[in-house]
Amino acid sequence: MIRTLLGVVAGFFAWVILWFGFETILSLIWPAFGEHQAAFQAAVENGGPFTPNTFILLLHIVLAAIVSLISGYLAAAIAGPNSRATLFLGLLLLAMGLVKASMSWPLVPIWYHIAFTAVLPVMTIVGGRLNKQQ
Repeated sequence: MIRTLLGVVAGFFAWVILWFGFETILSLIWPAFGEHQAAFQAAVENGGPFTPNTFILLLHIVLAAIVSLISGYLAAAIAGPNSRATLFLGLLLLAMGLVKASMSWPLVPIWYHIAFTAVLPVMTIVGGRLNKQQ
């Protein structure tokens, strides 16, 4: 039980750190990405117009899949065999994704909300299954 909880917490923090780390690196090496992120953040906070870039939205989905996969793997490694840590982590990330979708609903296309949110629990569980302990 304790290991499962530790796995979920570590997986969640790993997801957040990896997500913001990758976003920061991409913003530094690709200014258009950083500008897109800043415009999105401003639109979420202040309302107003936002024109999404389809390639960057697709990149976010790929990034979410990679980060979720790594986080699920880590959660399973910490929680050990026969644990539901990846399931709980996936549900936590799903809840987080739904909150993000509700905050940005009118700003991006519905396909993005569906794909981004669906990727979170699925890839987290896949990451956990890739861990040989599971």
